[in-house]
Amino acid sequence: MTKRVLLTGAILAAALATGQAAAQQQPQAQPGQPQKPMTAQEAKAMFAEKFKAADADNDGKLTRQEAEAGMPEVAKNFDKIDRKKTGYVTQKQVGSYAVAKAKQRKTAQDPSSLN
Repeated sequence: MTKRVLLTGAILAAALATGQAAAQQQPQAQPGQPQKPMTAQEAKAMFAEKFKAADADNDGKLTRQEAEAGMPEVAKNFDKIDRKKTGYVTQKQVGSYAVAKAKQRKTAQDPSSLN
């Protein structure tokens, strides 16, 4: 997998986890200066923080109810992320789902990227 897909996946995971909060939490750019995009490391840290805050019982997993309360975008895609139907999702599962979605989008935009 290319670094670009992984970076896109990390940013997508953060966006999935935080919804619009990521964009709202970034510092405002000065007038006339473009806003700096979030790095993969920043996105990953934001995602981990949001996941931890949503994990009410601190077991490292989100149930559907925890996701609904703290990570609505994860809740919205819960059944797709919880492929083993365990009733919970982990950070790794959410990240894997986000990477897979990013890869699907990239392939849809540029089918030659499969080579």
